[in-house]
Amino acid sequence: MDINQVKYFLNLAETLNFTEAARRSGVSQPSLTRAIQRLEDELGSPLIYRDGKDSRLTALGRDIEAEFMRVELALRNVRERSERTVLGRSRVLDIAVATTIGPAKFSAFFADVFGQLPSVRINLHQLGAGESADEVLSGKYHACILPGMPRPNPKLKVVPLFHERFLLACAKDHPLAKNDVVSTEALASYPYVDRLACEFHTQITQHLMDDEVVMQPRFSAEREDWVQQMVADGLAICIMPEHSVVVQGIVTRPIQGMSLERGLVFVTVSGSGTPLEIRKIAHMAVRHDWTRAAKPPESRSY
Repeated sequence: MDINQVKYFLNLAETLNFTEAARRSGVSQPSLTRAIQRLEDELGSPLIYRDGKDSRLTALGRDIEAEFMRVELALRNVRERSERTVLGRSRVLDIAVATTIGPAKFSAFFADVFGQLPSVRINLHQLGAGESADEVLSGKYHACILPGMPRPNPKLKVVPLFHERFLLACAKDHPLAKNDVVSTEALASYPYVDRLACEFHTQITQHLMDDEVVMQPRFSAEREDWVQQMVADGLAICIMPEHSVVVQGIVTRPIQGMSLERGLVFVTVSGSGTPLEIRKIAHMAVRHDWTRAAKPPESRSY
């Protein structure tokens, strides 16, 4: 079996006409007929009923058509990847982001990337539960953006991006929004929504307990959009990274005595085997002015 037989058979399956299939394949009809016969001999069964104008695929022929269509798609993908690499055409990069990281600080950065690397296309993915930098090592993603340093590994290149504090988030008309700094005691007076996906969940809880404040959440969620909508609607407050606000109507305030912060990083595989475009993006991340990114709406800086 060879690649030409795949093309010949798919053209025959579509036209059910040996003459037309040969024309589409760019070969003579006898050549195409012999190729199909060799394929049938190898598979041990006819692929098409030859009944003149009533030619049709056998049951095996229909199964083989479906498999050959997948083969043809795989071959097309191989050609496209080769063209991107050899001819400098569009390179598609898969970058994954942790669920708790907001987009506010990244729009300016990716605008720079697209400006300097016009042939690059980026597919942005969400890191699933339990996923980490290991997915970069496995080849599932070209890079990932994490809310903290991964486990040390000489195969990984880790680029620090910026730090962000954990602040109180509340609705803009919430009573706590009037304060420049909010005491931990004041938090206990209001309904609290628990961000289950938060990487600093334990540290935040411990900090509040150290101040003898125990929050009793009436609502818990892994999805950030649900958490933030509850907060924006004034139904609860929460503690979240300062640049992760994506829902209108939320303001952030520092919490007295709380100095928790996280450092975001860009992680790729180290070495020359990493796509050149990813290496360039990592270098751009080092040089990028992260203070240039837009701040969340209605938020204050301190």
